[in-house]
Amino acid sequence: MAIRFIVKDPDPVLREKAKPVTKFNANLHKLLDDMAETMYHAEGVGLAAPQIGIEKRVIVVDTGEEDGGLMEMVNPEIIESEGEQLGPEGCLSIPGLNGDVRRALRVKLRGQDRYGNDITIEAKEFQARAFQHEVDHLNGVLFTDIAVKVYDISQASEKRENEA
Repeated sequence: MAIRFIVKDPDPVLREKAKPVTKFNANLHKLLDDMAETMYHAEGVGLAAPQIGIEKRVIVVDTGEEDGGLMEMVNPEIIESEGEQLGPEGCLSIPGLNGDVRRALRVKLRGQDRYGNDITIEAKEFQARAFQHEVDHLNGVLFTDIAVKVYDISQASEKRENEA
């Protein structure tokens, strides 16, 4: 396993639509392992392959919730969504900024595991937010494109300190 370099906005790879994975082999397994290690090292909760410069439809998510742990998904697509939530998001590819983003409250995704087996994942609340954020990356969409409000993290923390 290896920690990969995380691409930062405005790198053009973040705006590309990632290509479907067709080969489920050792290279894919290494990519998934490296993505997980990179995500944990950066203290993130999700990572999409374009964020490390790879134009493939591959994501990893670990929100630290009891029902999850590390979840890998290849060629994910959201097949159902329901409800609505508005909440804060950040991104390893856009350091220093957060934003309030409107997302579905619950989602159901279909894709494959690292071996090419079909899988379905259902997620709600924060975990649903993380999956939607990562799938957006596969379509060249950043949270700043859809945020209701974007703010500098340092300004937000200063404001909270002043209000305390």
